[in-house]
Amino acid sequence: MRRWRIVSGEGPPQAADCAPLGAASEASVGVVHLHYNRPMDPLLPAFRRELRARAHHLNPVVSIGHHGLTPSVLHETDVALTAHELVKLRVFADDRAEREALLARLCDALDCAPVQQIGKLLVLWRPRPKNDEPVKKETRPSRPRKAAPTTRTPPPERRRPVAGKAPPGVPRAALPRRRRGPG
Repeated sequence: MRRWRIVSGEGPPQAADCAPLGAASEASVGVVHLHYNRPMDPLLPAFRRELRARAHHLNPVVSIGHHGLTPSVLHETDVALTAHELVKLRVFADDRAEREALLARLCDALDCAPVQQIGKLLVLWRPRPKNDEPVKKETRPSRPRKAAPTTRTPPPERRRPVAGKAPPGVPRAALPRRRRGPG
Protein backbone atom coordinates (compact mmCIF):
# COMPACT_ATOMS: atom_id res chain seq x y z
CA MET A 1 0.00 0.00 0.00
CA ARG A 2 1.41 3.41 -0.95
CA ARG A 3 1.16 6.52 1.19
CA TRP A 4 0.16 9.87 -0.31
CA ARG A 5 -0.10 13.46 0.84
CA ILE A 6 -3.21 15.52 0.16
CA VAL A 7 -2.68 18.28 -2.43
CA SER A 8 -6.23 19.69 -2.54
CA GLY A 9 -8.37 19.47 0.58
CA GLU A 10 -11.91 19.46 -0.92
CA GLY A 11 -14.02 16.33 -0.66
CA PRO A 12 -12.82 12.81 -0.07
CA PRO A 13 -9.27 12.07 -1.22
CA GLN A 14 -9.03 10.91 -4.80
CA ALA A 15 -5.99 9.79 -6.76
CA ALA A 16 -5.98 13.08 -8.73
CA ASP A 17 -5.95 15.12 -5.50
CA CYS A 18 -2.85 13.42 -4.08
CA ALA A 19 0.82 13.37 -4.83
CA PRO A 20 3.43 10.75 -3.77
CA LEU A 21 4.72 11.33 -0.27
CA GLY A 22 8.41 11.76 0.36
CA ALA A 23 10.06 10.76 3.63
CA ALA A 24 10.92 14.41 4.52
CA SER A 25 7.40 15.85 4.22
CA GLU A 26 5.67 13.01 6.10
CA ALA A 27 5.65 14.84 9.45
CA SER A 28 4.16 18.12 8.15
CA VAL A 29 1.31 16.72 6.00
CA GLY A 30 -1.54 14.34 6.86
CA VAL A 31 -1.08 10.85 5.47
CA VAL A 32 -3.87 9.20 3.47
CA HIS A 33 -3.89 5.53 2.56
CA LEU A 34 -5.55 4.88 -0.79
CA HIS A 35 -6.90 1.46 -1.70
CA TYR A 36 -6.80 0.93 -5.44
CA ASN A 37 -8.94 -2.20 -5.34
CA ARG A 38 -11.89 -0.39 -3.76
CA PRO A 39 -14.56 0.25 -6.43
CA MET A 40 -16.41 3.10 -4.65
CA ASP A 41 -15.63 5.54 -1.90
CA PRO A 42 -17.42 4.76 1.34
CA LEU A 43 -20.58 6.76 1.87
CA LEU A 44 -20.61 9.62 4.33
CA PRO A 45 -22.72 8.93 7.43
CA ALA A 46 -25.20 11.74 6.72
CA PHE A 47 -25.71 10.56 3.14
CA ARG A 48 -26.03 6.94 4.30
CA ARG A 49 -28.71 8.06 6.78
CA GLU A 50 -30.61 9.80 3.99
CA LEU A 51 -30.41 6.70 1.80
CA ARG A 52 -31.64 4.50 4.65
CA ALA A 53 -34.64 6.80 5.08
CA ARG A 54 -35.39 6.62 1.33
CA ALA A 55 -35.03 2.83 1.33
CA HIS A 56 -37.37 2.33 4.30
CA HIS A 57 -40.47 2.41 2.10
CA LEU A 58 -39.04 0.24 -0.68
CA ASN A 59 -40.01 -3.36 -1.27
CA PRO A 60 -37.32 -5.90 -2.24
CA VAL A 61 -37.00 -6.01 -6.05
CA VAL A 62 -34.51 -8.89 -6.26
CA SER A 63 -34.56 -12.13 -4.28
CA ILE A 64 -31.44 -14.23 -3.88
CA GLY A 65 -32.34 -17.88 -3.35
CA HIS A 66 -30.45 -20.94 -2.21
CA HIS A 67 -28.39 -21.00 -5.44
CA GLY A 68 -26.67 -17.82 -4.30
CA LEU A 69 -25.19 -15.19 -6.57
CA THR A 70 -25.92 -16.47 -10.07
CA PRO A 71 -25.29 -14.48 -13.27
CA SER A 72 -29.03 -13.88 -13.63
CA VAL A 73 -29.22 -12.43 -10.10
CA LEU A 74 -26.25 -10.16 -10.89
CA HIS A 75 -27.92 -9.05 -14.12
CA GLU A 76 -31.28 -8.29 -12.48
CA THR A 77 -29.59 -6.39 -9.66
CA ASP A 78 -27.59 -4.39 -12.19
CA VAL A 79 -30.77 -3.56 -14.15
CA ALA A 80 -32.54 -2.50 -10.95
CA LEU A 81 -29.61 -0.31 -9.85
CA THR A 82 -29.46 1.33 -13.27
CA ALA A 83 -33.16 2.05 -13.23
CA HIS A 84 -33.71 2.99 -9.58
CA GLU A 85 -30.30 3.91 -8.13
CA LEU A 86 -31.34 2.56 -4.70
CA VAL A 87 -32.58 -1.03 -4.38
CA LYS A 88 -33.52 -3.45 -1.65
CA LEU A 89 -32.71 -7.15 -1.97
CA ARG A 90 -33.93 -10.16 0.01
CA VAL A 91 -31.54 -13.03 0.72
CA PHE A 92 -32.94 -16.45 1.62
CA ALA A 93 -29.80 -17.67 3.41
CA ASP A 94 -29.79 -18.42 7.13
CA ASP A 95 -26.07 -17.95 7.76
CA ARG A 96 -25.15 -14.37 8.72
CA ALA A 97 -21.55 -14.69 7.51
CA GLU A 98 -22.79 -15.97 4.16
CA ARG A 99 -25.10 -12.93 3.80
CA GLU A 100 -22.24 -10.55 4.65
CA ALA A 101 -19.98 -12.25 2.10
CA LEU A 102 -22.79 -12.05 -0.46
CA LEU A 103 -23.15 -8.31 0.17
CA ALA A 104 -19.40 -7.79 -0.31
CA ARG A 105 -19.38 -9.83 -3.54
CA LEU A 106 -22.39 -7.89 -4.88
CA CYS A 107 -20.73 -4.55 -4.15
CA ASP A 108 -17.48 -5.63 -5.81
CA ALA A 109 -19.16 -7.09 -8.87
CA LEU A 110 -21.62 -4.24 -9.50
CA ASP A 111 -19.51 -1.28 -8.36
CA CYS A 112 -22.10 -0.17 -5.81
CA ALA A 113 -22.04 0.84 -2.17
CA PRO A 114 -23.71 -1.03 0.68
CA VAL A 115 -26.17 1.17 2.53
CA GLN A 116 -27.69 -1.17 5.06
CA GLN A 117 -28.08 -4.80 6.05
CA ILE A 118 -30.88 -5.73 8.42
CA GLY A 119 -31.39 -9.44 8.81
CA LYS A 120 -32.04 -10.87 5.38
CA LEU A 121 -32.58 -7.49 3.67
CA LEU A 122 -29.76 -5.72 1.85
CA VAL A 123 -29.87 -2.16 0.55
CA LEU A 124 -27.50 -1.13 -2.26
CA TRP A 125 -26.87 2.25 -3.89
CA ARG A 126 -25.11 3.21 -7.09
CA PRO A 127 -25.34 6.67 -8.68
CA ARG A 128 -27.14 6.84 -11.98
CA PRO A 129 -25.07 7.24 -15.14
CA LYS A 130 -24.71 10.88 -16.15
CA ASN A 131 -26.17 10.41 -19.62
CA ASP A 132 -28.33 13.33 -20.69
CA GLU A 133 -30.68 11.06 -22.59
CA PRO A 134 -32.88 8.66 -20.66
CA VAL A 135 -32.51 5.01 -21.55
CA LYS A 136 -35.11 4.11 -24.17
CA LYS A 137 -36.82 0.77 -24.09
CA GLU A 138 -36.98 -1.24 -27.26
CA THR A 139 -40.56 -1.29 -28.45
CA ARG A 140 -42.28 -2.94 -31.30
CA PRO A 141 -43.27 -0.63 -34.13
CA SER A 142 -46.85 0.41 -33.65
CA ARG A 143 -49.51 -0.16 -36.25
CA PRO A 144 -50.56 2.94 -38.16
CA ARG A 145 -53.85 4.26 -36.93
CA LYS A 146 -56.84 4.22 -39.19
CA ALA A 147 -58.05 7.60 -40.24
CA ALA A 148 -61.36 8.54 -38.66
CA PRO A 149 -64.21 9.02 -41.15
CA THR A 150 -65.05 12.65 -41.76
CA THR A 151 -68.82 12.14 -41.57
CA ARG A 152 -70.50 9.76 -39.21
CA THR A 153 -73.38 7.71 -40.42
CA PRO A 154 -76.05 7.11 -37.81
CA PRO A 155 -76.54 3.49 -36.78
CA PRO A 156 -79.57 1.72 -38.24
CA GLU A 157 -82.68 1.92 -36.07
CA ARG A 158 -83.85 -1.21 -34.36
CA ARG A 159 -87.40 -2.27 -34.57
CA ARG A 160 -88.90 -2.77 -31.17
CA PRO A 161 -91.93 -4.88 -30.67
CA VAL A 162 -95.09 -3.12 -29.58
CA ALA A 163 -95.78 -3.82 -25.92
CA GLY A 164 -99.39 -4.81 -26.33
CA LYS A 165 -99.25 -7.23 -29.23
CA ALA A 166 -97.24 -10.39 -29.53
CA PRO A 167 -96.38 -11.98 -32.85
CA PRO A 168 -98.34 -15.06 -33.64
CA GLY A 169 -97.07 -18.09 -31.73
CA VAL A 170 -95.25 -16.11 -28.98
CA PRO A 171 -96.86 -15.93 -25.55
CA ARG A 172 -97.34 -12.48 -23.99
CA ALA A 173 -94.90 -13.24 -21.12
CA ALA A 174 -91.98 -13.57 -23.56
CA LEU A 175 -92.32 -9.96 -24.73
CA PRO A 176 -89.87 -7.39 -23.36
CA ARG A 177 -91.20 -5.19 -20.63
CA ARG A 178 -92.27 -1.70 -21.39
CA ARG A 179 -89.74 0.95 -20.48
CA ARG A 180 -90.87 3.45 -17.94
CA GLY A 181 -89.49 6.89 -17.61
CA PRO A 182 -89.66 10.24 -19.30
CA GLY A 183 -90.89 10.18 -22.79
